[in-house]
Amino acid sequence: MSGPPATTAPVPRRVGPSLLAPAILLASSLTVGLAPNAHAADTLLSQGKTATASSQEGAGYSAAAAVDGDPTGTRWASQWSDQQWFQVDLGRQSNLGRVVLTWESAYGKAYEIQASDNGTDWRTLKTVTGGDGGTDDLTVSGTGRYVRMQGLARSGGYGYSLWEFQVYGSDGGTNPPQAPGGAVKVEGTQGDWRLTVGGQPYTVKGVTWGPAASDGPKYLPDVKAMGANTIRTWGTDASSKALLDSAAANGIRVINGFWLQPGGGPGAGGCVDYVTDTTYKQNSLTEFAKWVEAYKSHPATLMWNVGNESVLGLQNCYGGSELEAQRNAYTGFVNDVARKIHGIDPDHPVTSTDAWTGAWPYYKRNAPDLDLYAMNSYNSVCKVRQDWIDGGYTKPYIITETGPAGEWEVPDDANGIPDEPTDVQKADGYTKAWNCVTSHPGVALGATLFHYGTEHDFGGIWFNLVPDGLKRLSYYAVKKAYTGSTAGDNTAPVVSGMSVTPASSAPAGAEFTVHAEFRDPDGDPLTYKVFLSGNYAGGDKRLVEAEWRSTGNGNFAVTAPQRLGVWKVYVQAEDGHGNAGIETKSVRVVAPPVTGTNLALNRPVTASSFQQSYGDCPCPPALAVDGRTETRWAGDWSDPQWIQVDLGASRTLRKLQLVWDPAYAKSYEVRVSDDGGNWSPVYSTTAGDGDVDTIDVAATARYVRLHLTARGTSWGYSLHELGVYG
Repeated sequence: MSGPPATTAPVPRRVGPSLLAPAILLASSLTVGLAPNAHAADTLLSQGKTATASSQEGAGYSAAAAVDGDPTGTRWASQWSDQQWFQVDLGRQSNLGRVVLTWESAYGKAYEIQASDNGTDWRTLKTVTGGDGGTDDLTVSGTGRYVRMQGLARSGGYGYSLWEFQVYGSDGGTNPPQAPGGAVKVEGTQGDWRLTVGGQPYTVKGVTWGPAASDGPKYLPDVKAMGANTIRTWGTDASSKALLDSAAANGIRVINGFWLQPGGGPGAGGCVDYVTDTTYKQNSLTEFAKWVEAYKSHPATLMWNVGNESVLGLQNCYGGSELEAQRNAYTGFVNDVARKIHGIDPDHPVTSTDAWTGAWPYYKRNAPDLDLYAMNSYNSVCKVRQDWIDGGYTKPYIITETGPAGEWEVPDDANGIPDEPTDVQKADGYTKAWNCVTSHPGVALGATLFHYGTEHDFGGIWFNLVPDGLKRLSYYAVKKAYTGSTAGDNTAPVVSGMSVTPASSAPAGAEFTVHAEFRDPDGDPLTYKVFLSGNYAGGDKRLVEAEWRSTGNGNFAVTAPQRLGVWKVYVQAEDGHGNAGIETKSVRVVAPPVTGTNLALNRPVTASSFQQSYGDCPCPPALAVDGRTETRWAGDWSDPQWIQVDLGASRTLRKLQLVWDPAYAKSYEVRVSDDGGNWSPVYSTTAGDGDVDTIDVAATARYVRLHLTARGTSWGYSLHELGVYG
């Protein structure tokens, strides 16, 4: 995923795609119900074939009703808005001669007849304006497997409605893959570029690929059903063949990635000296060339992508003038790779991805052999267009990762952690991102949206379209962006209004309340699950099912974990049709309250040792009695150690509460003394597990000591708080 965008360019004005109708109109009106005069050489190709539409008015008005051969009894009807479409899959490439539309009274006043080889990239065969309903018998010329009526303007306040949609022509004699074959080229002139495959225009409508390469047969049919024509990978090796083979079988193209250090933005990968490390560069060049040679003729290969976010990521390795030299050397090496690839494979473009438009000047200066640029951008994707304009660039680009705002881009919530967008906001994020890509026609050649992944963990819930195989609202937002509709789909439940009480003071081991509102667009009964993630509390990104119970009306009683810190709580609603709505909020888990007075608070305290410097240290013993769980005492990394507090006078003791840092004691004793010299044990354990220990004691003493004999980790001993209660 991308790192923080460094662009400060203003948000560009968003320009939607224009629909320009030619002045020439050819349409004739016949009486509804009369059979058209078919040309002798024409065959009815569409009847009984698979038909889909942007929407339908109700259950009795499906797209199939317009290709069933019943001219007056059944019909397709759309929702009551413009920009609706109806299309039929003829099953194979065909020569097209005529299209006959038999309109119901809700007809199209303006529309286009379009054809496509792959169901994604469309070309206009005929434009109609001033339509008057009845039957339109249109002569067309062209080929295609898919034929579509793209509505532009309705005749009235209703939608579009067709008794029959008939396509006449002849069998093309072949049944090619849904993805066009042939060389892939970046063609056109400044600001008017296009990607072509086998000479046909190709807009990248893709997703980044998360499953194993061997899982292509399992998931790629679903990727195709979303309307995607492309997947993007980050690495290419021997395992890639299985994925490429499966992609080709599903009519999907692959952007084959090559990984270079330090990939993945700041803090990821490793550090390479691109100025001096000729061995790394030569080894990489040799390795990449090997796989280009292996897959250059594979029908699924779309292009090669060298590196991922490394210009940005180099700031994690270098600074100042050295960083500048490394960025120039890196992009120069990318150019060497591009030149090498072109020498092996002249039929596929080469690009390179970064996560910062500030990287583009380096590519412009040092990598002239790239055919196009590539950018990962999430919340700032709508600024890329203006940055490209302001930079005066002379190459087109694709967006190789985009979607809703990432963890690094959102404000913190009340518990001080990134406030994750809701499912609805995430779905809107994909729609917005795709609209911003398509608002730069002739320059932005498409996108691969992030991420077609199945992990059901912290990152998976944030970005995956199908975590654990469950389809989210975001999945359907991407499908609608790519196909124009989700009509007829059973879509995901909607979760809203989630809250946690108390959000900032849930006692460890006690119940707190989670509330959410649930709505299923299809009226399906829902089942629920509640998960917890300790990513912010201890770095564990897994989701584990919480101990919880439903209390009705969207309320759940959830048991807080024992470890203190900020946790994420996830409510998941499933509809039984493979869909899920997931909402998340944070909860701060605190030590269970202890009644009475903390006699140790801010009292004199000593210890056998303390760490002078390591991480957040110095960590003197006084920090264990300051009443703050964000500070700590830390001892040396050896056994035994001790820490003791002077209560100032002999006091009656009732409870101790020990709030451990992850460096806890597995074995320890609680000892008490009246004089600080003679000690008596009042509690011991050899099964300490960290987190919070609340211990009952019955003693009278002035001094309390923890005698620590066995560590629970390889670190030392560390206490956030030592509370003594009377």
